[in-house]
Amino acid sequence: MSMSSHLQELRKKHQDLESEVEAAQRSPAFDDLQLTAMKKEKLKLKEEIERLSH
Repeated sequence: MSMSSHLQELRKKHQDLESEVEAAQRSPAFDDLQLTAMKKEKLKLKEEIERLSH
């Protein structure tokens, strides 16, 4: 897998997770611990994207 395609895949995962987080925040029945875990994963993806982009 090339670096470009790897970055593209990470960006796609980040965007998908962003959509999931937004949907979860609108749902009053969503588990706060699961939401926190999703946000942490999203942050890890963002940091990895930044690291590989520079």
